Amino acid sequence: MVVSSKKVVSISYELRLNSKDGTVVENVVNNSPLTFIYGSGYLLPRFEDHLAGLKTGERFDFRLSSEDAYGNFDQDSVLSIPLKSFEVDGEVDYELVKIGNTIPMQDSEGHKLTGVVKAIKDDSVTMDFNHPLAGNNLFFTGEVTDIRQATEEELIHGHVHHASDCSGCSGCGDNSEGCC
Repeated sequence: MVVSSKKVVSISYELRLNSKDGTVVENVVNNSPLTFIYGSGYLLPRFEDHLAGLKTGERFDFRLSSEDAYGNFDQDSVLSIPLKSFEVDGEVDYELVKIGNTIPMQDSEGHKLTGVVKAIKDDSVTMDFNHPLAGNNLFFTGEVTDIRQATEEELIHGHVHHASDCSGCSGCGDNSEGCC
């Protein structure tokens, strides 16, 4: 069996920034692999392209440019937000509004955003809404650890179902018989 559409694929990998010798950002090991339905849109499209046609046990080693990964750093996504926007009952929670903290937010149209606090001034907070890996080339090395056909239920729901529980499954209801 090969990595292709409608297959559940498990991989272990190491992700480094900007070069093969760059900083390790993530290390996914064989006993806890990343498992996904190939072609379901779960991963970056160019990432999946590099896995196409591989078999269980085959290794991969490739680079994604920032454009093919999370895009270039966008200075327009660094915003100054009035400090009063962070008030609750008239007080700013400075344990939440702290340089380096990631804060979930919403724009005026209700879209969910995640921003990182970069600076705090007397009347404003500078937030960076770029993806944390924006502007970086990504280098992946790893191995395909398993491939199987996705079940009809998995294809309908758009994600992998696990035999024992639904951990990692977003949007699932409270169903004592399993996922979704």
